[in-house]
Amino acid sequence: QIPKDPVQRRVRELAMLSKQLQRVHPNVLAKVLKQATVYQNEEIVVINKPYGLPVHGGPGVKNCIADVLPILAKMLENVKAEPLHLCHRLDKETTGVMMLARSKEVAEKIRLLFKTRQVEKVYWAISLGDPDPTEGIVEIPIVEKGVQSHQSHYKMTLAPNYRLSPEDGKVVKIRKNRNAESAVTRYRLLASSSACSLLELQPITGVKHQIRVHLAYGLGCPILGDHKYSHWSKLAPQKLPEITLRRLKLEQSKARHLPLHLHAYRLSLPLGEWIDLVCKPPLFFQKTLKKLELDVTND
Repeated sequence: QIPKDPVQRRVRELAMLSKQLQRVHPNVLAKVLKQATVYQNEEIVVINKPYGLPVHGGPGVKNCIADVLPILAKMLENVKAEPLHLCHRLDKETTGVMMLARSKEVAEKIRLLFKTRQVEKVYWAISLGDPDPTEGIVEIPIVEKGVQSHQSHYKMTLAPNYRLSPEDGKVVKIRKNRNAESAVTRYRLLASSSACSLLELQPITGVKHQIRVHLAYGLGCPILGDHKYSHWSKLAPQKLPEITLRRLKLEQSKARHLPLHLHAYRLSLPLGEWIDLVCKPPLFFQKTLKKLELDVTND
């Protein structure tokens, strides 16, 4: 039963996004990934990772990328193909450039490039609000903390090295949190409209949920559809400004169906020669850009 009302239809589309890939047969999933292949050579295969698909298995995960790598390798080459290897990870809700290696050696080489920060990563995100200033670097360590609320849960959060002194308002250095990891993100505003922004992000470090935490808690501009990091103490759907809801033709009560608008747009790395890989954002992301009138001129 497909709803006649376009708004209901859109909500349904959004709600179905990640559920579908969890229900399909592994062969079907491998076929989806084959269709999502954007580049391949003797060493690597690059896919545009679909939304809502976990890279690794875990509780409640029926399908993940890691499980179908042997099938995908056979579909791309032949029956005798070696399974493909993961080189890095993307969050389940993140879309975009994902690199797979054809051999263990190449995978190790690429992992080392990531570890030694020789890979340039560029993400696109639609955020709520405009960052101030419109371009800069967020350099605040990140730590995982338990949140005590009616549903206790864990979140990554900021662990700043400085705070304001209550006596005179001066900036004071504080003792470093032993468990915090240093995290650095460059950002730049590409477009803004309808109380939202399109941002280009370059994570210099690779801490879990780094971009989401730096945008939400560092700049006060959570990513559109990031229900986890839009509040600290509760797990609740993101509260959207009136104009954003209007443009998206969405009611606040349905906001929980909005997917996370975070896309790995580009990866560049030295692999024999300098390789530059670009993936355009998924359809839902492009539709949102259009609806919010976030016009971006592609460079």
